[in-house]
Amino acid sequence: MRVLVIGGDGYCGWPTALRLSSLGHDVIIVDNYSRRWIGEELGVQSLTPIATLEQRVAAWTETGGAAISIHEIDVAENYAALSSLVAKTRPHAVIHFGEQRSVPYSMMDPSSGLFTVRNNIMATTNLLEALIQTQTDAHVIHLGSIGVYGYETLGYEIPEGYQKVRHVDASGNLGPEHETLHPFNPVSKYHLTKALDHLGLAYYAAKHGLRATDLCQGTVWGAETKETRRDERLANRFDYDPVYGTVLNRFALQAALGKPISVYGTGEQTRAFIHIEDVLACIEGALASPPTQRHRVKVVNQIAECMRIKDLAKLFGDLSDSEIVHIESPRSEPDENELAANNQGVKDFGVHPTLISASNVCSLIAYAQRHADLVDVDQLYPSADEKRFEAAS
Repeated sequence: MRVLVIGGDGYCGWPTALRLSSLGHDVIIVDNYSRRWIGEELGVQSLTPIATLEQRVAAWTETGGAAISIHEIDVAENYAALSSLVAKTRPHAVIHFGEQRSVPYSMMDPSSGLFTVRNNIMATTNLLEALIQTQTDAHVIHLGSIGVYGYETLGYEIPEGYQKVRHVDASGNLGPEHETLHPFNPVSKYHLTKALDHLGLAYYAAKHGLRATDLCQGTVWGAETKETRRDERLANRFDYDPVYGTVLNRFALQAALGKPISVYGTGEQTRAFIHIEDVLACIEGALASPPTQRHRVKVVNQIAECMRIKDLAKLFGDLSDSEIVHIESPRSEPDENELAANNQGVKDFGVHPTLISASNVCSLIAYAQRHADLVDVDQLYPSADEKRFEAAS
């Protein structure tokens, strides 16, 4: 299968490209390297040194991997180049990771927020339009977010995309049951773009019969995959800073250094998580099972489990004998929430989730320890004047 991986230089995109290549797919990476220049602009880098994309691909082939082609295209700004590439390569599937992925970055200031909105929405729209105009019948697998539904306590399990409803007329009579998209409640500009992306997918599916799967993903954790272990030049990102870092990476590095585990606010916030290996397994599953209804987007809640931040912190603290401290949150978010979401789609893919267990946490801490000499300690604890992010992670 010929697969276009947009955003193939990123945290999820790079290991996806390697996994699909290892399975025998013809992989084409498209990227504009925005994640790299944003890191330089912010003065924050991955804990693990990241080789150039050309060096990464060369290392892959040197270690026995199939050739992967690279195309530097800003898909949000250069529709002509994207359309030309689609017409030339005729991909059977497109994995769309080509979006600015940080919630905090999207809420830092007007410039970063407008970049996020413009980049994400136009990247998706340009892709969908290019497929239709070139008459390329490719299955689009879009990386969405479970956060499009918001972080308020709903009191029920979030369904996979669609909610059954019945209308009530003026006389109180119930109409027939039907399904509609579950209401969105984006809590950041980033989540707003993901909600609008889904509406775009739904429009092109309904009007043009485009085949699309939207993976509403939780926070991804995990440092390595079996492919990235082949060579240090294949290493994936390990972000831990306040803008792009994930809570598990931050906790792991703090534990590795014997420093306090820092919890933003109360720690009563509940979030959804999934391991990077399970993300790759879900991509495989999505490729193997495209939507059966052309005019309806297939929605999968790509999560493994939900967990309170304070329980996560306790696990890291107990395993490393580290103190747990609560600091003022740099993000304006609810003090607490409950979260439950149906993840039947993940199970249907045959994925047996990797859970945040004691042994897996110890492995993550050990990985952080191996690279601890490269850490910028100042990035582990946001200062009081960094209370600039208006949304939850």
